[in-house]
Amino acid sequence: MKSQEIRKSFLEFFKTKSHSIVPSAPMVLKDDPSLMFTNAGMVQFKEFFLGNSVPKNTRVTDSQKCLRVSGKHNDLEEVGHDTYHHTMFEMLGNWSFGDYFKEEAINWAWELLTQKFKIDKDSLYVSVFEGSEEDGVGLDTEALEIWKKIVPEDRIIYGNKKDNFWEMGDQGPCGPCSEIHVDIRSAEEKAKKPGKELVNADHPQVVEIWNLVFMQFNRKADGSLEELPAKHIDTGMGFERLCMVMQGKQSNYDTDVFTPLIAEIEKITKSTYGKSEETNIAIRVIADHVRAVAFSIADGQLPSNSGAGYVIRRILRRAIRYGFTFLDTKEPFIYKLVERLKTQMGEAFPELVKQQQLIENVIKEEELSFLRTLEQGLVMLENIVTEAKDKEISGVKAFELYDTFGFPIDLTALILKEKGYSLNSTEFEAELTKQKERSRAATQVTSGDWEEIAEVAEDAFVGYDQLETQVKIAKYRKVETKKQGTLYQIVLTKTPFYPEGGGQVGDKGYLKSDDEKISIIDTKKESNQIIHFAKKLPQDISADFTAVVDALARAKTAANHTATHLLHQALRKILGTHVEQKGSMVQPNYMRFDFSHFSKLSSEEIAKVEEFVNDRIQEHLQLEEQRNIAYQDALDQGAIALFGEKYGDDVRAIRFGESMELCGGTHVKNTADIWYFKITGESAVASGIRRIEAITGDAVKEYFTKQTELLEEVQGLLKNAKDPVKAIAGLQDENAELKKQVEILLKDKAKNLKSEIKNEIQEINGIKFLAKQVDLDAGGIKDLAFQLGGEIDNLFLLFGTEQKGKALLSCYISKDLAENNDLNAGTIVRELGKYIQGGGGGQPFFATAGGKNPAGIPEALNEAKKYIE
Repeated sequence: MKSQEIRKSFLEFFKTKSHSIVPSAPMVLKDDPSLMFTNAGMVQFKEFFLGNSVPKNTRVTDSQKCLRVSGKHNDLEEVGHDTYHHTMFEMLGNWSFGDYFKEEAINWAWELLTQKFKIDKDSLYVSVFEGSEEDGVGLDTEALEIWKKIVPEDRIIYGNKKDNFWEMGDQGPCGPCSEIHVDIRSAEEKAKKPGKELVNADHPQVVEIWNLVFMQFNRKADGSLEELPAKHIDTGMGFERLCMVMQGKQSNYDTDVFTPLIAEIEKITKSTYGKSEETNIAIRVIADHVRAVAFSIADGQLPSNSGAGYVIRRILRRAIRYGFTFLDTKEPFIYKLVERLKTQMGEAFPELVKQQQLIENVIKEEELSFLRTLEQGLVMLENIVTEAKDKEISGVKAFELYDTFGFPIDLTALILKEKGYSLNSTEFEAELTKQKERSRAATQVTSGDWEEIAEVAEDAFVGYDQLETQVKIAKYRKVETKKQGTLYQIVLTKTPFYPEGGGQVGDKGYLKSDDEKISIIDTKKESNQIIHFAKKLPQDISADFTAVVDALARAKTAANHTATHLLHQALRKILGTHVEQKGSMVQPNYMRFDFSHFSKLSSEEIAKVEEFVNDRIQEHLQLEEQRNIAYQDALDQGAIALFGEKYGDDVRAIRFGESMELCGGTHVKNTADIWYFKITGESAVASGIRRIEAITGDAVKEYFTKQTELLEEVQGLLKNAKDPVKAIAGLQDENAELKKQVEILLKDKAKNLKSEIKNEIQEINGIKFLAKQVDLDAGGIKDLAFQLGGEIDNLFLLFGTEQKGKALLSCYISKDLAENNDLNAGTIVRELGKYIQGGGGGQPFFATAGGKNPAGIPEALNEAKKYIE
């Protein structure tokens, strides 16, 4: 059975069991502060498990894109080295929200595997939770009794808390689970050792295939468990492992999920899978990682230097590095695999088809960039080796190369070994541990339990219509963070505060009672729950409060948000309908907008975009809002939906004239409220992605005021010239002419100096030597040195100069002299640089050092002679 058929059969099976088939949520999470990526199938259903929302369907099934490369679930370093771990994988799941429980989940799982998929019953083992004395939870007898009716007792394994108790996090819904394991070894191997002894022992052919989680407890902050009022089913089956079993393979990479990609890698790199273990690992890494990176980009996450973007960049760089080291690929090639990936998975995941060009552009640009980094790293590593006092290289220096320039540590170790050097890996690991501890400490959050006081209203958010309203506190908890210290998270019975989302920042404001006023410093949304952040709690938690949003900040933010919609419309009109929004940031005083486009915008295009948006502002277009329109109806009306966003059955549509988008943010009532739109910057974010930065309203007024002040200042410097542009152009022409004259004078000066210097050169031990302070700039000194070097053999020169209060040393050594006498200009200037309180380097025949102590130049010049005596 092909992988596409396996996926479809799974979903259809649960459809016959009254489950609704739902699409995969985006793999990249934009509005969940607790997670970067969807790392399990249950993530998109968190709000139901937590009781923050009531699901429309109590039974659902799906195939969810997942990524496990950070935090608690991090499989990155195993990927490629074994045959069953992956970064991006599909998780097939069936879910019950307070509907059926263990009996149905277990029986249906067994029915699907053994009857529909016809997996040999004798190759399957199951596990049940043995209990935990620490948690006061006993053996899961309910699951055990169900399994006893299905399988012989010798195929039931009693699992501990690590293997058979699933938790969403340190706090929250959790429960025992039953895992189903499969033994795909040969009959001979099975006869030697029972599969039961290899379960959960990291054996590549005895693997977990399906995990049935029984959500029946809530983990509190103190570690204790309490029963959930409604019990849920959360199952997850690795699609890739299921395909391995169904297709009779011994490795996930031998299934048709990966073989087309592997064949393409072989073709492009002229390598052979199966030839050697090094080659096999490299090809597996690349085949796995291109999937993770492509789906992440399609879901809206570009590689970057921070957060989720850094994780994606790290995955891609790992693939590039394996190709560079083991497949001898020195040019970009991973982007070429996207076409094959699209052909293979585009039907199930149409975002790959829609975003193919963008994915290819971004990956290719990242490959080019990192290959340049690898080249620079090789040069720097060569310098480290040259300066080494012995055959062991400092782990601290290797860490600097890794941390600052992204040069892979295993590549460093490999190159050092080839050169006969070793790496002090203990030092490197110590530095890496320090960095991880700093990072962990900076992001560590400790949360208390929610203290619940009142019920949250069904339609809790009233902020589209009201900026203040009467509320009570529904629940609160204390959180401790390294960065912000003690904070309190507050949930209100209803709220006018807009929570951060869709690129828009969260509202600020305050809660006011008869006796006190509490500042709200931020608002976020987590698991469908609007959370207000405060530095202290009210003294009377049960009081009646007025929740008040900062109206001025909200108005400015709304103006910028509406401007992003008009900007999107303008770009599509002026540049073409290929333009798609790829991200935004909307704050009170600033907005930025990322979009797909292949080239830099010209000044004429920027002017047209500004004019288009300002024309819409001048038209005084009224807001047309549809708050609960069916998703498909909105699309039929022409609304733009953004890729990588998760939309429900009912959506909110925002229209201003011909601009119509699905959006949950706040907007002005009329475009006239924006006042004016001004672009302040246009730049590249990644290949095929541009960024526009802009301002509106009061920020534009301030901008124009500053520009006027600047113009007046310039005119004052130009003696109030009537035409300042013409006056500046005249000054530039005059400056260019003066520069030419100075260059001529400097050349004459250097020519005269060369004649003087020739007479001062001494011969010491057969070497022509001179160390002298001269009055030339760096360029003049280099020209002079190379001219002398072209006329005099066996030449050793050291020049010093003072320029603008800084010291410069320049060392020239004839190439033959450098090679035959083991002299290195780079090493020499680094050592002499200490006299001018600086450092530098360069090539063996010419190098420079800069420093802040010109008074040290004479001593440096005096020391030069020791290198040839």
